[in-house]
Amino acid sequence: MPRTVTARQGDTIDAICWRVLGTTAGGVVEAELDANPGLAVLGPFLPEGTAVILPDLPGTDAAGTIPVPVPVLATVNLWD
Repeated sequence: MPRTVTARQGDTIDAICWRVLGTTAGGVVEAELDANPGLAVLGPFLPEGTAVILPDLPGTDAAGTIPVPVPVLATVNLWD
C-alpha cells in the first residue's frame, strides 16, 4: 500500500527512497516520480514539508510486508 512521507530539509528523491524503503534500485526512484507528477519540477532538493507518495516496493505483496519471489535473470561474464 502506498504511503506518504514528508520531505526533510535537504532531502532528495533518492534520499527519501533510501531512508524509508532502504533501496534506490529496481526502479524505485522512477516509480516514485511516476506516483508524484510535478515533483521533479521542484528541483533536486525538495522543499521541506513536501508530501511525497512512496509506491510499493517491487517484490512485495499488496500489503508490502511479505516478500514475493523475484525472478533472477541469468548473467554472462564476458571474461570466463
